[in-house]
Amino acid sequence: MELRQLRYFVAIVDHGSLSSAARVLHVAQPALTQQIKQLEDELEAQLLHRSAQGVMATDAGKIFYEHAQAILKQVGDAKSAVGQSTDNPTGTVALGIPQSASGVLALPLLTAIRARYPEISLQLTEELTGNLIEQLKTGRINLAVLFDDGQLTSFATMPLVEEEMMFITRRDSHYADAQNATASSASGSITLSEVVKAPLILPGRLHGVRPRIENIVRTMGLSIDNVIEINSVTILKSAILADIGATILPVAPLLLEIERGEMQAYTISDVVLSRRLVLCASKNIPLTNAAAAVERLVLEVAEELCSSGQWRNAKTLTV
Repeated sequence: MELRQLRYFVAIVDHGSLSSAARVLHVAQPALTQQIKQLEDELEAQLLHRSAQGVMATDAGKIFYEHAQAILKQVGDAKSAVGQSTDNPTGTVALGIPQSASGVLALPLLTAIRARYPEISLQLTEELTGNLIEQLKTGRINLAVLFDDGQLTSFATMPLVEEEMMFITRRDSHYADAQNATASSASGSITLSEVVKAPLILPGRLHGVRPRIENIVRTMGLSIDNVIEINSVTILKSAILADIGATILPVAPLLLEIERGEMQAYTISDVVLSRRLVLCASKNIPLTNAAAAVERLVLEVAEELCSSGQWRNAKTLTV
């Protein structure tokens, strides 16, 4: 198996046709076809399905595509690391951020990278925590911001931020009113036993915050009996505004709607509900100088956002 075969295969899947991939790669199409045939023979599996509509990866091809991408990225990182200087890092760095944290962190980080390290190309991936974990394990991304659920021992981790989680509803929702939420503070407050009576819109169990919520609810001798699973922040917002249910989340992903008066956030008064975010890297794949520079800058930007109050209801964990 050769690296060029991996590059050819990835290009075919990305472009959806042999002819398009051949043009981009500057390779004759028959030679491209021959290399893919040799790859399939070596793997003893059909990787591509050819039809009148183009070329698509088979089930086996989809699995191999993920590995091929990771291998090519690590080779690229290795080449970049050899030629980099510590004082002027260059290259591409892939960073994964959960959907519910990207709104507060992504833009300040991009701005800081452009100002501090203009030679670094930052690739941001917004995904569910479970997907980011898999991409970090395989080397498809260099760094990831993840929720600390106690299961991240396979990674090198650096504490980042702790966020308070709150009960969030539509502004005029009966889910808050019916539970007798008080307005004793700017946000109001409510007990956990009242919170779990409402239909709760929560991410799936692959999302790091869900197990955290369920564990605390069980610790309090309670249960969540009515859950609507939504893994998209955009759809979750729409569901809350339609008053289909309420949610337990930090305010950051819903801050705009809260500030506009469309949603209301209530402190959960009888228990501390929070989530810890950590910055993770692989223990097995060395960071390039560029990735190490991004790592330091993520910590710095998170600390600045917390100290300035831009990351609401959050405190820095960096030292």
